[in-house]
Amino acid sequence: MKKKALPTKAQTDADSIIALLKQQADAKYLAGMLRFGIENQRALGVKIPEVRKIAKAYKKDHELAQQLWATGIHEARIMASMVDDPAKVTEKQINEWTKEFYSWDLCDQVCGNLFDRTPFAVDKAHEFSLRQEEYVKRAGFVLMAEYAVHNKKAPNEVFMQFFPIMEREAYDDRNFVKKAINWALRQIGKRNGILKVEAVDTARRILAQDSKAAKWIASNALTELLNRP
Repeated sequence: MKKKALPTKAQTDADSIIALLKQQADAKYLAGMLRFGIENQRALGVKIPEVRKIAKAYKKDHELAQQLWATGIHEARIMASMVDDPAKVTEKQINEWTKEFYSWDLCDQVCGNLFDRTPFAVDKAHEFSLRQEEYVKRAGFVLMAEYAVHNKKAPNEVFMQFFPIMEREAYDDRNFVKKAINWALRQIGKRNGILKVEAVDTARRILAQDSKAAKWIASNALTELLNRP
């Protein structure tokens, strides 16, 4: 009779983490997630600061991240993005995780904690911006915004190529897509004076489009960019 494989350290740690998350679960917070447009059927109701506190004890553990993601639990998946090692993340993993996005917060956390730190970030921003699935498309623009925040040494040329994409997709009136485009436009425009000029010019061209979504994206971005020193 074949012996049952012993659990790995990552599996054991994942079980311990889930137990800790359940201890921090808040029924009121779980119910309130819906008010913020977060699907909570797979969630425990743990606030992000609490998730981060637990995650601090586990850094750059790729195997643990896979175990946490595999649980399907909302907060465990967010934590997976906090503990994974960007150097070990593959393009296949990015594709597989992204296709399972079902809420804006999971999308934003995974992109901002992990994917934007991988060598695939810029290419995936381009690729995902062309997709039709709402949260996959959102991921494309979240990657643009988060890359602008976290990659301080990236040259302007990297971000210049994103402006035509924002202009092209500004017609999309889905809430979580248009908000991500707006976020990317504002965040890139904040990096420096050169990018601010291009962001403002792009926003003005978007404003001229015959689309409610485009006009909202542009007017909101212009309000912030033109009132920022």
